[in-house]
Amino acid sequence: MKGSLQAIQQWSLMKRTLFYIALLTFLTSSFLFLTPPGGKVREWMAQTVITTQHRSWAWIFVGAERRDLLVKKMQDDIELASLEKQNLGLVSVRKKSGKARSIDELIKVEDISGPLWKGKKMYVYDPTTIKIMTPNKPGEGERITSMVNRTGAVAGLNGGAFDDPEGLGNGFAALGMIISGGDIIFTDQDGSIPQHIVGFTKEGHLVVGKYDAFELRDMGVSEAVSFYPRLIANGKPMITSGDGGWGRAPRTAVGQRADGTVIFVVIDGRQKHSVGATLKEVQDLLLAEGAVIAGNLDGGASSELVVDGQLVTKPSSRYGERRLPSAFLVYDDPDSVQATRVWDGIDKIDAGGSHDHPDFLREQAEKRAKGQTTTPKPATETKPPAPKTEPAKPDTSGKAPASSGTSGEAKPGTAPGGKEPAAGGGGTGSAGSGTGAAGSGGEPAKPAGTQGQTGTEPGGSGTAPKPAGAGAAPSTDSTPAPSAAKPIAPDGGGTATKPVEAGDAATTPAATPAPAATAAEPIKTP
Repeated sequence: MKGSLQAIQQWSLMKRTLFYIALLTFLTSSFLFLTPPGGKVREWMAQTVITTQHRSWAWIFVGAERRDLLVKKMQDDIELASLEKQNLGLVSVRKKSGKARSIDELIKVEDISGPLWKGKKMYVYDPTTIKIMTPNKPGEGERITSMVNRTGAVAGLNGGAFDDPEGLGNGFAALGMIISGGDIIFTDQDGSIPQHIVGFTKEGHLVVGKYDAFELRDMGVSEAVSFYPRLIANGKPMITSGDGGWGRAPRTAVGQRADGTVIFVVIDGRQKHSVGATLKEVQDLLLAEGAVIAGNLDGGASSELVVDGQLVTKPSSRYGERRLPSAFLVYDDPDSVQATRVWDGIDKIDAGGSHDHPDFLREQAEKRAKGQTTTPKPATETKPPAPKTEPAKPDTSGKAPASSGTSGEAKPGTAPGGKEPAAGGGGTGSAGSGTGAAGSGGEPAKPAGTQGQTGTEPGGSGTAPKPAGAGAAPSTDSTPAPSAAKPIAPDGGGTATKPVEAGDAATTPAATPAPAATAAEPIKTP
């Protein structure tokens, strides 16, 4: 042995380097493929990849057959967690009185950490101060710092899913449903199709689960986006074994205590200082905070928290803050702010990608100027896989489905613009309809209809545009959701994403016409 080591030391530097690389490769491969612990590591690595827009590559770690089984299990788990109806009576919300409240009276932000991650948690004492905000101009999403400063918010964080080609999407191709002020600002599904929803009622109750537009209207949901999975339902944890099946990634999630206090969690990931958290770690953190209901939001490169106009977390995107289609913002006087209806009148949406991403194009131009010809791979967005579901049958009556027990009321399910979207709208991957297994974020592809990550709808005006690149993985991190709708990539959810959630990102996004809309009364949640 001693003689062999001496012989190796006499080799040239290059020869020794190649030998050590070969030895390390042999030892690592032997561990991964020939030992039980190595098998568990490979499965964990596959689950992490599955929740990105490149889940097809998970076969490298576990083979194509095992990969498909892991995707199906993820989708089934998302659907199972969404089935139990929520008991709003578990939470007692007391609206805080007064105006011109200080930041300290509205929120409290603290550092949090785990064995492999660091992040922030934000308490919001009055849940009625939380509002969904949308971009200020058509064609592209908006950074959260811009939303916060533009509208005078106290704080903000990323919200729902969007189609995110190559992890370089423009943030405008939202997935599922966006509700603000009781109006449906965006939807890519018919109102009768249950979608994965995370939002708040006008009284301040957090609602997480799978509901159609009529149910959301009856519950009084006024602010909501699409993503999944549900982490805590009626005081019970949804992940009772394993780590949640989404690997490690940047995470954004929200929970609510019985006294009405809301806890937002934003965890950094894919960086030296923080690898990322598993879904179970996020769930257990919110359980320890006393949450009785909790849900996962888009994650991955979309995960971020802005307080008093300043970014206080470290997004994993190499270009810094991302452009997003929706965000949860906190206001002292939320009634004085109104979300922009940027999707009204738009029947085609280009999700963007490397072909038009300004930072990516600038980076490539700089490399060409320096004589570098290698084009780096675009940043990957982790999103949960979207659940499979049966497409809804087209409604030939021209009317929104009747709501049980009511008559003469405006019916939910209306697309932006006071028009009712055609039934079943939305291709694979969007949050929304149908039944089946899950799809921004580390989160699986974004919710999809009854699919899985990441819609429903109480009304508004305009037409409901459908994101380009149907079937492509939604943004984020964050995430999978069951349904026939477009999957939302978890980014893991993507913005979900952050449901591959939404699996594979479209490399050449094409503008897709929005679902046809039929005349209907504008719908507003009570």
